[in-house]
Amino acid sequence: MPALSSHDASEITSADAEAQAGFAAAARLAAWRRRLLPLAAVIALLVLWELGVMIFKIRPFIAPAPTAVAMTLYGKLGMLLGNLLPTAIEAVAGFLIGNSAAILLATTFVYQRTAEEALFPIAVMFHTIPVMAYAPILVLLLGNGLEAKVAIAALICFFPTLVNMTRGLRSVSSQQMELMRILSATPSEIFFKLRLKSSLPYLFSALKIASATSVIGAIVGEWIGATTGIGALIIQATYNFDSPLLYATIVVGSAFSAAFFAVISWLERYFLKWNVAQTA
Repeated sequence: MPALSSHDASEITSADAEAQAGFAAAARLAAWRRRLLPLAAVIALLVLWELGVMIFKIRPFIAPAPTAVAMTLYGKLGMLLGNLLPTAIEAVAGFLIGNSAAILLATTFVYQRTAEEALFPIAVMFHTIPVMAYAPILVLLLGNGLEAKVAIAALICFFPTLVNMTRGLRSVSSQQMELMRILSATPSEIFFKLRLKSSLPYLFSALKIASATSVIGAIVGEWIGATTGIGALIIQATYNFDSPLLYATIVVGSAFSAAFFAVISWLERYFLKWNVAQTA
C-alpha cells in the first residue's frame, strides 16, 4: 500500500477537523433547540391566555390575565417567599425522612425475604389510600405543627423509592456476584461496591419523582390545618376570590418543585457519570 504524501495527510486532517466542527455545531444547535422550543411554547401559551381574557372579557376572579399574575408576583413577592419557606422545610424534611426509611427497608427486604413477604403487602395497601384520606388522621395524631406536614410529605414519597430501591439492589447479575465471591469480597463490600452502585440509577429515578411529590404532600398537609405556607395561602386566596394571588402562589410552589427536581437531576449527573458514559 503506497504511503500517503504530506499533502494527502494534511487534507485528511483538515477534513476530520471540519467534520468534528460540524458535529459540534450540530450538537450546540440541538441543545439550543431543546432550550428554546419549550420557552417559545410557554410564551405562546401566555400570549394566547392574555388574548383570551381580553377578547372574552373573563372576570379576574375566574381567570386572571398573566399580566395580573405577574404584577401580583412582583408586588407580593416578599409575602409569597415568606410562605414558601415553611413549605420548603416540610418538603425537604419529608423527602429526607421518607427516602431514608425506604432505602433502609429496601435493604432489609433484599437480605430478609420473610420481612418482604410480611411488610410489602402492607406498604402496597397503605399506598392505595388517597393522601387526603390519611392526612386528617396524621394531623389529629401529630397536631397542626410541623410534624404532621413532614409525615405526610415523607409518606407520599416513600413507596416509589421503596419499590425502585428494592429492584435496584436486586439488579445485580449472578456473574457479578460470583466474581465478587471469587475475589473473597466481604458482605459489606458486596453491598457497597456492587449492590448499592447498581441500584443508584433506580434510586435517582425514584428521588426525582419524590422531589415533586414531597412538595405536594407538604401542601396537602397545610390544606388540612395551617396558618402559613403555600397550601394555607392557596386556601386563603380561594376563599377570598383573589385569583391573581392564587395563581401567583401556584407559580411560586411550582417553581420551588422544579428547582428541587433540578437539584436532584444535577446530583444524578454528578454521581452517575459512569452510567451516563455507558448510555451515551
